[in-house]
Amino acid sequence: MEPKPVIDPSDPPAALTGPRRADLALRTALVLVTPVVRWLLRRGVQYGALATALKRVFVKVAAEELERTGRRTTDSAVSVLSGVHRKDVRAFYQLGRALQRDKSLSPASLVFTRWATDAQWRDPISGQPLRLPRLGPAPSFEALAREVSTDVHPRTLLDELLRLELVRLVDDEVQLAADSFVPSADEAAMAELFAANGADHLSAAVHNLTTSGPKMLEQSVFATGLSRASAEELGVLARRLWAEAFARMAEEASRRHQADQPAFPAYRMRFGIYYYTEPMSPERREPPGSTERSE
Repeated sequence: MEPKPVIDPSDPPAALTGPRRADLALRTALVLVTPVVRWLLRRGVQYGALATALKRVFVKVAAEELERTGRRTTDSAVSVLSGVHRKDVRAFYQLGRALQRDKSLSPASLVFTRWATDAQWRDPISGQPLRLPRLGPAPSFEALAREVSTDVHPRTLLDELLRLELVRLVDDEVQLAADSFVPSADEAAMAELFAANGADHLSAAVHNLTTSGPKMLEQSVFATGLSRASAEELGVLARRLWAEAFARMAEEASRRHQADQPAFPAYRMRFGIYYYTEPMSPERREPPGSTERSE
């Protein structure tokens, strides 16, 4: 399929200046927020609630930008940069309501990832995760849980994984029941993953659009004019490719994490993949084509 031209986000930020850059940023943000608004409406969240909540986001990010550039984070400076009234800025700080996003992994997700990817916890012949006795010395679920976390009791971690339907308990033996940490039985946990994954994906793109230094990986392949069967088959391929990439990256990240301790300053990373398909509306139908987005 012939590639279609796209805007290369690696183009220098100076390609647009002043109001044109602001207008481009706003129009792009409206496209990005559309699926989020769809989700909010389906959960009963109306415009007023989002508008009020966005004030807190603007206050928090404006303060971060001031700190990043070495400026004082006074109420007036935050108000000027964010456009939020100074009395609202002061109220948010006084009430301690500035948003904080926890970038740490939950103990349950750490146990799941170690079990699914570490060779110590996989069958040496089949390569599949071992079925683990609930209690006892390694290899057991108790030993795995204590290896990952000394702050949370193994039974508590097991109960959480059972609640999320990520493991099964059969005759006092624990088995993985999923290929990846996607707690579909818990909307709150899924929403937390959505926030973490989506925010980091957007952060990589914003970095690429607003800095002139090395770009972060942020690419995709897309195709149009597909049959439903082809779209479904490509989805199966995407899951297979992800399983391979997940195992390789998780194993290497675990190895480096252990080798780097203690690391200072400490960095974090997130590597992910997604696949999305939908019917094309008549006005959006285009000749078949695909492209890979550049870094």
